[in-house]
Amino acid sequence: MSDPTPELWRRVDAYLTEILVGHDPGLERAVADQNAAGLPAIEVAPVNGKFLHLLTRISGARRVLEIGTLGAYSTIWMARGIPADGRVITIEAEPRIAEIARANLERAGVADKVEVRLGRAADVLPTLDGVEPFDLVFIDADKESNTIYLDWAARLGRPGTVVVVDNTVRGGEVANPATENPQIIGVQRGLEMLGRDPRFDATALQTLDLKGYDGVALAIVV
Repeated sequence: MSDPTPELWRRVDAYLTEILVGHDPGLERAVADQNAAGLPAIEVAPVNGKFLHLLTRISGARRVLEIGTLGAYSTIWMARGIPADGRVITIEAEPRIAEIARANLERAGVADKVEVRLGRAADVLPTLDGVEPFDLVFIDADKESNTIYLDWAARLGRPGTVVVVDNTVRGGEVANPATENPQIIGVQRGLEMLGRDPRFDATALQTLDLKGYDGVALAIVV
């Protein structure tokens, strides 16, 4: 068995993407427009987008909360996984990015199922309190605020709500106890919260894909 190298895992990722995800003009155009606008290429890899889509379907989610929209690539995947009367609320802090996301959602044919809320997530999340609980929460925003977002995921969810936290390994740096990187520290605090907070039951997986060496945490609200 070969040890993974960047060349090997990217070749495997391309193979898996080709046979299990395929090509999708709406999704590929969303990434192209995001790149053309100079946004960072930090959207999830296609295989992970499909993973989110399947999680949405497996959980039977009708209401989805996404923290961190960017170009709406992952938003499109999840919106395609909910029923026609379902709703995705996605939070984006930057007005220019929100407009790009809305255009991508419209082109992909899911704009009627998605609401882009503009503002800092820490400010927007309290405004969602008291509405119908969310069935799935995807956290993919500033890592320094992961504990804040997880707290709100529990508050805005219900028993059985699925919570997904992206970028939880950060090239292995998450296991560095001496790190001074605030993003890594934010990831560590979030994982520690998932491990000790009785509202969650969680695990995490390391991933190797188009985006490199990272990971994802998966939890349910209990």
